[in-house]
Parts: sequence; C-alpha cells; structure tokens
Amino acid sequence: MSFFPSSACRFALSAVGGWIVVGAVTPDSALANDVRTLPAVEVNASRYGLLGVADTASEGVAGPAQLSNRVVARTGELLEVMPGLIVSQHSGDGKANQYFLRGVNLDHGLDIKLTLDGMPINQRSHAHGQGWADLNPLIPELISSIHYRKGPYYAADGDFANAGSAAIYTTDALERGIASFGLGQHGHARTLLASSPAFKDGKLLYALELSHHDGPWIHPDNYRKLNGLLRYSAGSHANGFSLTAMAYRGRWNATDQIPLNEYRAGLISRWDTMDNSSGAQAQRYSVSGEWRQSDAGGSTLAQVYVIRSYLDLYSNFEYSPDSQFNQRDSRVTSGLNLSRNWPMHGLGKEATNTLGLQLQNDNVDNSLGSTTRRMRNASCRLPGSLSVDPVNGDPQIQCRSDRIAQLSIGLYAENHVHWNDWFRTVAGLRADAMRFANRGRSDAANTDTVSDFIASPKLSAVFGPWRKTEYYYSVGNGFHSNDARGVTIGTGVRANGLVRTFGHEIGVRSEAIDGVQSTLALFQLDSASEIVYVGDEGRTEDSGRRSRRVGVEFNNYIKANRWLTIDADVAYARARFRDPGGDGPYIEGAIEGVASVAAIVDGGGPFSGALQLRHFGPRPLTSDNSVRSDATTTFNGRLRYRIDERSAVELLGFNLLDSRHSAIDYYSDSYSFGGQSGLSGRVFHPIEPRNFRVVLITRY
Repeated sequence: MSFFPSSACRFALSAVGGWIVVGAVTPDSALANDVRTLPAVEVNASRYGLLGVADTASEGVAGPAQLSNRVVARTGELLEVMPGLIVSQHSGDGKANQYFLRGVNLDHGLDIKLTLDGMPINQRSHAHGQGWADLNPLIPELISSIHYRKGPYYAADGDFANAGSAAIYTTDALERGIASFGLGQHGHARTLLASSPAFKDGKLLYALELSHHDGPWIHPDNYRKLNGLLRYSAGSHANGFSLTAMAYRGRWNATDQIPLNEYRAGLISRWDTMDNSSGAQAQRYSVSGEWRQSDAGGSTLAQVYVIRSYLDLYSNFEYSPDSQFNQRDSRVTSGLNLSRNWPMHGLGKEATNTLGLQLQNDNVDNSLGSTTRRMRNASCRLPGSLSVDPVNGDPQIQCRSDRIAQLSIGLYAENHVHWNDWFRTVAGLRADAMRFANRGRSDAANTDTVSDFIASPKLSAVFGPWRKTEYYYSVGNGFHSNDARGVTIGTGVRANGLVRTFGHEIGVRSEAIDGVQSTLALFQLDSASEIVYVGDEGRTEDSGRRSRRVGVEFNNYIKANRWLTIDADVAYARARFRDPGGDGPYIEGAIEGVASVAAIVDGGGPFSGALQLRHFGPRPLTSDNSVRSDATTTFNGRLRYRIDERSAVELLGFNLLDSRHSAIDYYSDSYSFGGQSGLSGRVFHPIEPRNFRVVLITRY
C-alpha cells in the first residue's frame, strides 16, 4: 500500500531555501502535546527535525512525505515508521496486529498507547486481550502525521503508554481529491475515493475505501473491508473546530499458525490451516468533535467522542475439533479530553504550564464460549469450574459471559521551563483513578466492583543545543490497567487493577553533520509483578516476578544528495525476570534485535522509488530459552511513474527475495495433530511469498 502525501498536513507549511518550515500557529502553545501545533521545526524531505523541540531522544514525528514512502502490505504496518517497532500478524488480516517494541511482546496492544485524533484505539477489558488495538479502520491517505513517543515519561499519556505511544492525526482537507485503484496477486483489490470540497465556511472531507484480500492460503482469507469517513472542519488549527463520523466493517477467514514439526515432516502445507472455520467479523463506528481556541493568554483544546465497536472472533490454537472457541466483544466507549496551556512569567527565559483532564467510560458485553466450526458446543463447562487438561494439568477454557462498566478519570499537569539558552526541563505529574464494575452473567461469583488509584511523576531534562546537538535524561512512572474480569474474578487469584511501571532513558540528538539527523537512546523499563486475565482461557495467571528490560536504539536519517534519502534504524533490548521462579529468567516472546533500512530515490523526474529492509530478530519462546524463533528479514520495494502532474502508476513488490521465514512464532505445550493430543513444539505463521501490486492514482 502506498500513496501520495497529503499537502494539507495539520501544520502551516512554507518552503524556505530547500527546507520546509513547519510553523506553529500558536508560538507559546503546544495544545497539550498536540503535534499539530509544535513550535517551528524543519522538515527535509521526509523527517521532521525536532532539535530544540523534543523532550526525549526517542520522540519523533512522521509526516506525509515519510509515510508516503513506506511500502506496507497492511495498514497497521505504517506504525513501523516508529524506529524499533515491529508490526506483525499471526492470523487473518482483519485481526488486530501483533506489536513488539523495546523488549516487550505487546500482544495486540498492551503497553503501547495508540490514539486517533484523540480517540483511544486500544480497548480495555477486550474479549481477546487487554489493550486490543485494531488499525484497520484507518485510511492511510488521510493520515497527516504520526507523533510517536517511547517510555513512560509524558504526563499527557496514561493507560498503556509504557513501551511507547503513537498519536495518529488525520487531515482536515486534501489539496486535491484522490481516486485510487489497485490490483495484485493473491486476490488483492483496493479502491479509494476521497476529496474535501468547500462547504459553507469550512471544508467537507469525505472518503470511501473498499478492499479485498485472499492471501496465499489454501483456504482464502476472503477479507472484505469497507471504510468511510465524513468530516466538517472550519477555522484554523489554533482557532477552529471539526466534527467527524467514521465507519468500518470487516469480515474474514483466518489461517492461524501451524505446527513446525509437522510442517517439516511434510504432513501439512506451509499455506494450510488447522481449522478452516476460524475467522471473524468486526465493526467500528464513531462520532467525534474537536474545538480549539488560542489567544495571548494561552490555548484550549477540547475533544469528545463516542465509539461503537463489535468483534465476533473464532480461534483454535490447540487444533482439535472441539478446542475452537468464540470471543464476542460489543462495547460503547465515550470520552472527553480537555486541556489548557498558558505561558508562565518570571520563571526562566520562557515557561508554559499545561493542565489536562481525560475521562473515558467503557460499557462492554463480552463472552467466551466453546465452539466447533462456529457452532456452540452443548458440552460447554459450567461457569466457575476449573477443569484441567488430562495431559499437563493446565486449566482449560472456561465459558463465561460478562457485562462490564469501566470508568477512568485522569488528571495531569506539566511544566515546561527554558531556564537559559542551553537547559530546559519538563516536569509532570499524573493521577489516575479507575473503577472496574463487572456483572458475571454466567456466574454470580464474578460480580463485583473494584476501584484503584495510581500517581505517576515524570521528569525530563534537556541540555543544549551545542553544535546542533542536544542531550536528554528522562525518568518516570507509568502504568497499564488489567482486564476487569481478572480484577473482579470470583474463582482464582485476582489481578491488580492498575500495574505500575518505571523507566528512565539517556540520549542524544544531533544534526552536527550536514544532511544527517541522528538519535541515540539507552533505556531501562521495569514492570512490577502482575496478575493478568487470560481472555483465551477465562482465567487469571500470575508470573509472580518483576521484570526488567534494558536496551539501546540508534536512528539515522541521511539526505545523501538531491535524489537519495536513507533511513537507517537499529535497536536491541535484553528482557529478563528480576525474581527467581518458573522455568527460567527469559520472558517469552520478548523482542531482542530489530533493524530497518529504507532508501528513497526521487530526482524530480517521472520515475521515483524506494527499497525497504526490515529485520525482526530471534526471540526466546520459552522462559528457559531452550526454544527460540528464527530471525525474519524481508525486502519490500516500490517503483512509481508519474504520468503527469495529477496521475501516477505504482508497482509495489513485497518480500522481493521470496524469504520463507515466519511472520511470527510461538511455543505451544499442548496441541493436537493426526489424532494425537498433548503434542508440544514451535508453531508459526509464515510470511506471504513474493507478490506484486499495481496501483493507479489520480488527483482531481
């Protein structure tokens, strides 16, 4: 998937001597860390220079040019613009991605906070996993910027913002309308129509996306997706408002991971599935509004939203006919974000304060049931029973149904002070209260109401710039919430409502070499012992041990000459349990080495292109490190021919070297094959073979 950059990015853009100056609409205001009104920064080709602006070495902003040069097969892979982040998939394309960052297996979204124009993408107490973050409702051509931050150092970031966060913003207006049509191998087809005509005193942005994808699988995914967006906006980004409605529907079959031993023995095809009835359907509808006001006394930002979402998911990770299970999640999420930013006089050369309030309420109906080929089993066990596997004694799936009301209130304050020309600080404090109310409809013992509270101090110190180089130290506490069903469970050990994390980071950001932007960060992230709710099994699980992750990230943007740009990023993390116990100190699935190199060629002529390398290093799959995944390295590429100033055709190539590695690996201690049960070993989901797509794009 590739696209033209949107020139209507949420910045004021003007060309100055070959650079693009991104000017803040309100000089002394950051609208509560809203990237759209950052102080003036420079952009050269694709990456924003944040020297003198960023609070940490690992903070960054990806704009339209950088996003347009990503060569991605799935919408969620756009987030890999955040250096060190891996976005993968182990099932059908409609399912939320698997995320990995800073030594953390983030599963479907835990410990990484994702927002879209202030609306949460993560879903709390989700039927399939805490923090579920599905990016399929995004339309890539409408994304104006992604502001990414790593670590728990930002007061405006709350639940899940531990390994990192990404705030995604969509544009208010397009310079020209977009009509795009693409076809590719493996049943791929996609069409998009979008424009933003003038309407009354503002702009009316509309977009409609339709897509289909089968994949190389023997049982095709048949993923059908529909996305729509309608937005009315008026005024400026300092003083204006917008109203937005979004709609998404997806339906797919799922080819989940398969056992490696049986594949190597030739007993199952690489493209086959263990249960061809697995799959899902999903829906998301939202209405949101945003209001901005700025004056000499400061700026105010208000955002409100209501989201209606639904997922009906069928999975089978043990492969026997009766081990399929169904998870349904139906919810309404509503919320308010309110912040006020104002200058503070008499403290240093320049100072600003920010106060913010974040309210979120989730009303959730979810269930876990035992099924066979999507038909509910009559033998589903009674709620509250603790049946165990006869082979290994592990608890088995426990059918249940719950109605959850989860309310959170977050208050934060942040103080930015430029003490002099070479030293500034950012001090913040955040307080969060959360109420977990659950009515166990299948088991009254799971009915309870629990409240929890946590305070999270933050501090960043920035030194410089000296010779276009800045130095950073950041420290802070963060947290993530646990699933309400684990917090209120009536049988078994209860989970903590809010789980504390602690991190600190030292780093450097430099533009001392002309045409080169580099950042280096050394980090540590600690997590307290936690009890988590395992949605796939209807029970709680306690590691009983604290964990620590330490690592390094080195990122480089190089404008080699007029026609060649290179992005080169590498990261490594070491993840271990800090306390003895279990089978060993390793954390299963914890990411270690990651690398990404992208070369972009554009000399201003009719032809341009990009080549992108992505390396996903090996990981421990068991806590004693006796089973590890292999590394996965892929090359993607794009060749674009500009027909005229309004039209272009693109050839996109994925997995150009036709690698036969895994998209993701796990270790299973109990699966069935050929009538045998209780088998164990690696299971994997293969990356798709080399394939190509052709896209025709017209601007009107």
